[in-house]
Amino acid sequence: MPPSRPSTSDPAVIETSRDHPFSWRFATPLFIGSALNPINSSLVATALVPIADGLGVSIGQTAALVTALYLASAIAQPTAGKAAEVLGPRRVFLTGIGLVIVGGLVGGFAQDLLTLLISRVLLGLGTSCAYPTAMLLIRRRARDAGLEKPPGAVLGGLQIAGIATASLGLPLGGVLVGALGWRAVFFINVPVALVALVATLCWVSSDDPLDRTLSARGIAAGLDVIGIAGFAAAMIALLLFLFGLPTAHWYLLTISVALWIALVRWELRARTPFLDFRLLAGNRALTSTYLRFGLVLLCVYVVLYGVTQWVQTVRGLSETEAGLLLLPMTLVSGLVISPVSRRNLVRGPVIAAGLACLIGSAGVLLLGTAAWIGWVVVVTLVFGIAMGTAAAGNQTALYLQAPAEQLGTASGLLRTFGYLGSIAASALTGVVFHTQVSDHGMHLVAWIMVGISVVLVVMTVADRTLRTRISQAPNH
Repeated sequence: MPPSRPSTSDPAVIETSRDHPFSWRFATPLFIGSALNPINSSLVATALVPIADGLGVSIGQTAALVTALYLASAIAQPTAGKAAEVLGPRRVFLTGIGLVIVGGLVGGFAQDLLTLLISRVLLGLGTSCAYPTAMLLIRRRARDAGLEKPPGAVLGGLQIAGIATASLGLPLGGVLVGALGWRAVFFINVPVALVALVATLCWVSSDDPLDRTLSARGIAAGLDVIGIAGFAAAMIALLLFLFGLPTAHWYLLTISVALWIALVRWELRARTPFLDFRLLAGNRALTSTYLRFGLVLLCVYVVLYGVTQWVQTVRGLSETEAGLLLLPMTLVSGLVISPVSRRNLVRGPVIAAGLACLIGSAGVLLLGTAAWIGWVVVVTLVFGIAMGTAAAGNQTALYLQAPAEQLGTASGLLRTFGYLGSIAASALTGVVFHTQVSDHGMHLVAWIMVGISVVLVVMTVADRTLRTRISQAPNH
């Protein structure tokens, strides 16, 4: 089924002229929707202890609420992209907003941990629909406006909403829990999602009507339901193995490897594969973009997880104070993303991201019990530069490298690689800090990050595909 095109009679299309194809009305719901996932990923962190007290469960059990959203999001991002390619991006975006509203209500009224887990899965599924569908909607609007280059300003805004907001969840969650109680971190999704829902209905053009001649079997084949299910099963086994570290459940890794092998064999025969492994093997530039993004976020999230634990345990800061220390990283990444995205830059920013990771990782080596606490802010500022340049550069690269008809799935996979990086960071800090959070452990993590950063810099500088100028990129 060809990608859905906007209805020319749609009021939103009439309102948007060729002179102003990316008005604030079009962009607002996309930005709001894309911000919900990263904020929710950390929003619940400050509510875990109150939830445990309120429901009469252990704090260890509430950690599953964090895992649930990560699992759901890592699987749902490319799945939502594939669904948007087949069914239409606006439909999938609205469906995701609906799931966020339901998830927020279910969590807000929950009386037990199982219901909260269901809520977090719904929130993960719903919020994951925003980014890949937004990329398709932006591509569609750019094509209809006759633009040859990616719309840098709106892509930058999308990255600020979808990446730079990640650390906002900690201080926001602390304020909500302190003022309104732990249920507020779930209920807050409802009014925000309603705003995005109304704005989308009013200002984002409708998809073409679905082909009524297609049967349910035809739609399932177009979606490659078997491929999606295989990907979900393989990812769940892999992520459960990573989340279980430092205790290594090797049977989970074995199951994951077997499922990945079976998935590759299926997708190579599928007519419309969910994961086009031939494309990934043949499009080295796109595959490198995924790897670069995952490695940068691994380093960034080591700082978010590891340094946060260190300043709380070793330096005695509260959760709120630790969260505030990370705010400058969010601000800097947002400031960096905007000018880089506006210029549609790729090679310079991704090299800068690798170098920033290397410099920041070396800076972590200077952290210690007697070190100036302001040094933490300096280190996080460097990683804010890394996050901003990596987000902007790699997203522009993805926009140019991915085939137009597969942009939804490709965009979702970019986020999945980001989640793999963040989950690997969580596993790394979990292994190193398994028995004790200490200066020595922090320095060991820093040396590992230095090694990862060196690999990142070398692979980025040596990547010849990045030397092609944006103006020479194929017009999708």
